[in-house]
Amino acid sequence: MKRLLCLGDSNTYGYDPRSYLGSRYPKDLRWTGLLEQGGRTVFNFGQNGLTIPGEYTFPALRQLLREKLPLDLVTVMLGSNDLLLGASVPDTAARMEALLRFLLQAADGAALLLIAPPLMELGEWVPNESYIRASEKLRDAYRDLAQKLAIPFADAGEWGVELCYDGVHFSPAGHRAFAQGLEAFLAELYE
Repeated sequence: MKRLLCLGDSNTYGYDPRSYLGSRYPKDLRWTGLLEQGGRTVFNFGQNGLTIPGEYTFPALRQLLREKLPLDLVTVMLGSNDLLLGASVPDTAARMEALLRFLLQAADGAALLLIAPPLMELGEWVPNESYIRASEKLRDAYRDLAQKLAIPFADAGEWGVELCYDGVHFSPAGHRAFAQGLEAFLAELYE
């Protein structure tokens, strides 16, 4: 897997929650930047606050994909913001299914990988256990969805990703653990 496009939210973008104005970790600390150190070209399409895109954004996503082709792999890690904004797990999974079906058609032969975000933890953005339970249910729904669509699924919760005080965002050590976990997953799956 040499050319990857990574679609995600602030944890893909590399948001640094320690900063007052929402700055970003340096490239060499972000998981996407760490993947590039392995000789890959990584297009980071993480965006702070991104929820799962709906059909109205598909034309723009199609254009984005065309500009980066050829691609070997498209990774998708979204859903945390949907839950934090009050979306139900079934609604979030349904939106993800629509997005993945679109990407399967639009990615022009690139492999697709669905990644479940690490489970949320109690923190400044996660005031009670209901969010943690929802993130557990979303992980399980994503596993089922990947099986239904016959695409690979990775559970980032298995990679020992450290979260910051807010219970959502990766720490620098979390980015390293995520990159190492994804590297190992890709090596086993594709290389």
